[in-house]
Amino acid sequence: MKYIVILGDGMADEPIATLGNKTPLQVAHKPTIDKVTQMGQSGLLRTIPEGFSPGSEIANLSVLGYDVASVFEGRGTLEAASIGVPIETDEMVMRCNLICIEDNKIKNHSAGHISNEEAAELITFLQEELGSELVQFFNGVSYRHLCKIKNGDKRITCTPPHDVVGTPFQDVLITAQVSEAEVTAKLLNDLILHSHQLLENHPVNIKRRTQGKDPANSIWFWSPGYKSSMKPLSDLFGIQSGSVISAVDLIKGIGISAGLKSLDVEGATGLFNTNYEGKAQAAIEALKTDDFVFVHVEASDEAGHEGDVDLKIKTIEYLSERLIKPILEAITTTILESVTIAILPDHPTPCRLRTHTADAVPFVIYNPTKAPDEVTQFDEFSVQNGVLGTLKADEFMKQLFSKT
Repeated sequence: MKYIVILGDGMADEPIATLGNKTPLQVAHKPTIDKVTQMGQSGLLRTIPEGFSPGSEIANLSVLGYDVASVFEGRGTLEAASIGVPIETDEMVMRCNLICIEDNKIKNHSAGHISNEEAAELITFLQEELGSELVQFFNGVSYRHLCKIKNGDKRITCTPPHDVVGTPFQDVLITAQVSEAEVTAKLLNDLILHSHQLLENHPVNIKRRTQGKDPANSIWFWSPGYKSSMKPLSDLFGIQSGSVISAVDLIKGIGISAGLKSLDVEGATGLFNTNYEGKAQAAIEALKTDDFVFVHVEASDEAGHEGDVDLKIKTIEYLSERLIKPILEAITTTILESVTIAILPDHPTPCRLRTHTADAVPFVIYNPTKAPDEVTQFDEFSVQNGVLGTLKADEFMKQLFSKT
């Protein structure tokens, strides 16, 4: 048996008044996802363990069967694995966003989804201006970047920027949890303030303003950690070979840390305009040689962060018909045989809140050797009648590989 997990980041939501008190998953025209649901067994999954914030890093680690409390060392550590940045034992790694600040408030977490090329120019500039033996900046994708701090202390409180859109940035700067971490907190806050001065009138941002785009006029640090020690999925579940397909460094890094190969797809963007068909073909090809494939699509999460209900519905429909449909067709023909397919979000990203929540998410697992349950539509409420009930954390992967 081979296995593929297709994860629509942030697909789950809450009832929305303008949709007749239905969720985007309930309203979206997604015949292929619903077909898989009719063929499979459904339930709810709690991906956020007690005491953890509902970040994609926590949720995706849980989906893949990891004990988050024992392996998680911050998003930066995982994204470093993706872009090949080595971490020494005396280094702290952090996620470093390029954000937009307007009227001293955080306008958005993504600098208007700045392009890779513009972002690379700004990160290179910041490394030249602010980099040192203690501080190093590394370029990632769009607004998502890395910073390493020599001898940094991770006992600090950092606020993810997507959680505080509209908040005065001075109110959510980094604070030390213990006195020993005050030096680190001050260093990081000084870097944020200095970056705001440096980036405000950088040529990239002057041009963006003339084009009616938000400037990337500050950096923002969050999710600190040290070098991680995740075991590969082969040790946990006996997977001999596997691949991860994602446009997001975080997910690539999780996959690489889990012992999976990262497959790049041309035109994969992490937004609604990603190359769905290219990801589908990459997954089909990977299944010909690999035991396990993890396909991640970021688009619905970004639509949720923007509070764009119509776009979120569209991203769900694209996932269903442009990505899952060709994969299902390949699985149910002679191209591939004996493949279990699972579909789920990692966490909800309600359009009303524009950030993640820790509510349980719907999931379906279609195993050709198992009888389906009576659920016919994939959404937050229908799956509550599924035979698999409510699972938590590593119970999803155990169920995925279960032969009974």
